Amino acid sequence: MRARTPHRPARPAQPSTTSVALGTAGTGQVETTRADPRQDPLFVQSIDRALQVLSAFHETSRPLTLQDISRITGLGRSAVQRMIFTLRALGYIDRDPDDRGYVPGLRILDHTLDFQRLNPVVVKANPILLELRRMTRERVDLSLRDDLRLVYATRLQSKREILTSTLIGNSVPLFCTSGGWAIMAHLDQAEVEDILHRSDRIRHTPHTLTDLRDLRRAVAETRERGYAVAREQILTGEIALGVAILNAQGDPVAAIHLAGSLAEWSREDFEKQFAPLMIQAARTIGRA
Repeated sequence: MRARTPHRPARPAQPSTTSVALGTAGTGQVETTRADPRQDPLFVQSIDRALQVLSAFHETSRPLTLQDISRITGLGRSAVQRMIFTLRALGYIDRDPDDRGYVPGLRILDHTLDFQRLNPVVVKANPILLELRRMTRERVDLSLRDDLRLVYATRLQSKREILTSTLIGNSVPLFCTSGGWAIMAHLDQAEVEDILHRSDRIRHTPHTLTDLRDLRRAVAETRERGYAVAREQILTGEIALGVAILNAQGDPVAAIHLAGSLAEWSREDFEKQFAPLMIQAARTIGRA
């Protein structure tokens, strides 16, 4: 079964301050106020619009026409036409070879490479994850948090290659994944409640946890054992372990995942074999 990809915002995520009032019944009523940086005089509207045009391709599996991009972004056709002309001249947008519309341009890959080379977590993690992959022979991933989702920055395949499991930049929800539970286990309960209440909590398999009580329990169990165990939350037949990577202040900045097949592993054997290696790898990355 193919994993659904959570919606990636057409605009960069906005900073927020959140207060959560936990009632006596533990219902987790959430009140959220959000600052809008677009009101700041330093904010450049033209750059925002250009990035909206580039972000229009996040949710499509085909080339986009001028009309498509205008509809997705909410920008006027004339503004979109100027943005596309400029981005195409710079190499960030190109025409589809069959002339059916526009597609992202090759220059975008330059920025992917820059991210891989310069992001300190990715740089520190990659050699350690390569060794973890060699020792386990299972799929190993590194993900970074973007609000309610985890974005894969490194993906090292097992012998069971799945197309959707090879793509850097693919994303999964925070609320129902081993990496998400591992990250939330290191947050205070107010932050956990905010994440859970703002998540769409859509089922990706028949086994995906969506009830708030079940999700709170999964995070609490992760906090107690030091790693997360997720069975068939995103892919049917998959078991995954997740461990958070902490910075010097003890804040979770990323997660590593190790995924295997339930056709080959029981939960008990998978945990016993790989959880200690995962914990050690995450600690080593955090100290590097």
